[in-house]
Amino acid sequence: MSIQSIRYARMLHQKCRQGLYPSSNVKRFAVPEERVPWTVDYPEYKPVAYTANVLKGKPWADPEINEPTFKPKWNTVDDKVNRKSFTGDYIVNADGYPLNPVGRTGIVGRGLLGRWGPNHAADPIVTRWKRDNTGTVEINKNTGKPVLQFVAIQRRDSGEWAIPGGMVDPNETVSATLMREFMEEALNFLEMDDTERKVLQNSIMEFFTKGDEIYKGYVDDPRNTDNAWMETVAINFHDEENNVVGKLALKAGDDARNVRWMDVNKEINLYANHSEFVRKTVLQRNAHW
Repeated sequence: MSIQSIRYARMLHQKCRQGLYPSSNVKRFAVPEERVPWTVDYPEYKPVAYTANVLKGKPWADPEINEPTFKPKWNTVDDKVNRKSFTGDYIVNADGYPLNPVGRTGIVGRGLLGRWGPNHAADPIVTRWKRDNTGTVEINKNTGKPVLQFVAIQRRDSGEWAIPGGMVDPNETVSATLMREFMEEALNFLEMDDTERKVLQNSIMEFFTKGDEIYKGYVDDPRNTDNAWMETVAINFHDEENNVVGKLALKAGDDARNVRWMDVNKEINLYANHSEFVRKTVLQRNAHW
């Protein structure tokens, strides 16, 4: 990982060091900015160990590190599980625990994450131009640039607005994850019958083959710990004429409690570092910010 990448990653290492760990009463050990890197000595550091009970016995989750039958292959593809990090090779300490490549978070264990080390996700940023009642693209008066909208979901767990995305399943391609998660969270795919599902898949399959990569790397997710962290690939799928996804009725499903087309501007505050993904999309589309 380059020095520039490390500096950028530290900027994205804020939400995973704050206060209580999500869905718990576990408080993180305070980690000042200058003590985040593992290379900086921090003898007073005594983080709380926490792995949520909800993970116990789940077939998709790793067992404890000291489980005799658990012999993970770090920094590689371990059977069907991708344990490689986009940041490069991460360190595994003397006790067998992988270390967060960006640094300390104030808590050890897995927290709410299923895998030790990197937990891979995919985030589809589905956009269109905002249009008035006549179908004309709206231009912001201050910047003179067109206003972009993206499909945002309200997370059921935290209530925060976010890009609809989720975990990459073992042996699943990122492209398949992107389309699946969007259908499940923004179009309520899981509640459809087989005929409805087939019609929907056929209508948007080509759309989800033509995306632009916006980000690939570490995510400042509040679920991150010293030993388990989120990484993602964020890809922008743009509906230029508003005639593919734009004509579909959005309906929240799966892990989403609400869904809508959201206007993009610099005031938006989204889950984890999703605001940064949207900002990068705006730059790529030369849209209003």
